[in-house]
Amino acid sequence: MNGKLYDSEAKVMEIVWGESPITAKEIALIAAETIGWNKNTTYTIIKKLVAKGFLHRKDPGFICTPLISREYAQKTEATSLVEKVFGGSRAALFSSLLEDEPLTVEELDELRKWIDGR
Repeated sequence: MNGKLYDSEAKVMEIVWGESPITAKEIALIAAETIGWNKNTTYTIIKKLVAKGFLHRKDPGFICTPLISREYAQKTEATSLVEKVFGGSRAALFSSLLEDEPLTVEELDELRKWIDGR
């Protein structure tokens, strides 16, 4: 794996995670319908994802499968955000998330369970 997963790449990965295995043509059709991209844009992003090691392409049929999980990508992005914006402080991240929006009882219970399980 090599590099960051950019927004446009994440959009393609979401399609692949949801439909894998999937052909590049099918990815392009879904991206055209849901995002409004043309086929060339989608194919270019697929090539970048293959080059970065996030996506595997198999011929014939240009069948694409993910080489990273959605959970791995989420964790990597969250870690990057904490480091870049919050100086490595997870507490500062949670504080900023919880500061303005009240949580439901269910959300509070879920957070308590998660913290107690650590």
